[in-house]
Order: sequence, then C-alpha cells, then structure tokens
Amino acid sequence: MQLIYPTPDPAADGARDLGNAADLAAAYAYPDTGDGVWLRANMVNSIDGAAQGPDGRSGTLSTPSDQRVLALLRALADVVLVGAGTARAERYGPVEPDPDYAELRKRNGQPPAAPMAVVSRRLELHPSSPLFTHATEMTGADQRTIVFTVESAPPERRSALEEVADVIVAGDHDVHMPAALEHLAARGLRRVLCEGGPQLLAHVARADLLDELCVTVTPMLTGGYATHILDGAPIEHSRWALAHLIEDDSTLITRWLADRSQAPDRTDAMS
Repeated sequence: MQLIYPTPDPAADGARDLGNAADLAAAYAYPDTGDGVWLRANMVNSIDGAAQGPDGRSGTLSTPSDQRVLALLRALADVVLVGAGTARAERYGPVEPDPDYAELRKRNGQPPAAPMAVVSRRLELHPSSPLFTHATEMTGADQRTIVFTVESAPPERRSALEEVADVIVAGDHDVHMPAALEHLAARGLRRVLCEGGPQLLAHVARADLLDELCVTVTPMLTGGYATHILDGAPIEHSRWALAHLIEDDSTLITRWLADRSQAPDRTDAMS
C-alpha cells in the first residue's frame, strides 16, 4: 500500500509504503474526543459510483486492499453501526476477533472484537440470526448486539428481539441518531464505525453527525442503476477535506474529514 497523499516529506518521491500494520493503524487512529463520539463511516464503490455489485451486495465490489482496511477499521472501533437493510442484504453476523489486531485492541483496553449496533424502525430482524445468537461467542466478551428502534415498532418483534439483544428505543417513529450516539457514549463506545447502508449514512450525514468518511474506489465498472453510497434527499452545506489517499493494485482508498468551519450548527434531530 502506497500513501500518495499527503506526502510525509516535500523531498519524498510522492509515495510512502504502508505495508506495515502499525503504520497503517497510525494512519487511521481515532482522535481523542473526550466524552464525545467520533463517527467514522466506511463505504466502497465502483469507478462509476455504484455502491453495490450486480448481485445487490457491496461485498462483490470489495478487493483484498479494501478488505484489509475494513479489518483494521473494525479493529480500531468500539462498536460497528449498521442499518437493518444492509445487515440483511450483506448477511451480517457478529464482528469476529482478528488475530492480527488482538494486541492492538488489548492495548486500547477493548474486548477481542467490537459489538454490533443495528438501526431498525420495523425490527424486521430474525432473533435466531447469528448476529444475535453468536454475539457473545464471536466477540469474545459479554456483549450482546444492540438494536436501536422506535416506540412505534411492532411490539411482538421488539419482545422477541429483547430475548437476544439489547433493544433501545430512540425515537417515536424515526430513530433519533443523536440519542443513539449518546447511548453508545454512555456505554463507553465512543469510537463508532458506521458501515451503512446508503440510507443510514445519508441520515447521519444530513444530521451533520458524520465526522469522517472512508471511501474505497475499486477498479470495477457496474453500469445499471445501482445506489450510491448515500441514498436520500440532497444534503446542503456539506464540505469535506481529504485526509489521505492510498493506492494499492489500482484500488484507491480515501479518507475524508468533515469541514465544519463554515457550516451551520449540528442539528439535534434526524429526519
């Protein structure tokens, strides 16, 4: 992996190797936010901007380089946040411990793997899914999958999921993401990795809750009418600054930081 931007030294030849796991982890280190939350998202798309492959899954767009960064981002996170639709489409299970980052998580005072947090208004999630039944076993800690839902969710589904997950009501008809993030912070889960999908990512971006966006552009074309990494109403007053650009076997791995220097104050609600 070659760091193309920023160059570490004006006299350098324009690239620096990030093949060392420690150097790559340093490039993605979370900032110290005190009692706050840092919300990082990670998405993948094709050259022509598709967020899913021909089978409707983002996983088919991924490359070994993208998978390597995904594994690192999960290892650095306190919790992995995902929308219910993406959890179903991508057949999500619990995050598995990665032996390559076991020592890193131990040094950070984290359990072997991060818990999952799922956002769902309708609770169309099966309680027998490994996402719930194998959470403690796979993550290596006493931590159940978290489900953020709404007061209007079907009570029978909520009751069934409460048997296997920590179900948190965070809104009446729409999940209030600031409240969800406050709940995660209260649990000490401040380093949040959002893996989409496009609707959830659009919600948090529109509410100006997204601090960092990692986007991998893989050397593929898909055509058709696939969804972009954000799917929703237009977003206004959203400015971003490039933090770094990595190239590996024609895969471009970017990291962007929200530029709020001229943006309105963050909204305290999610539409």
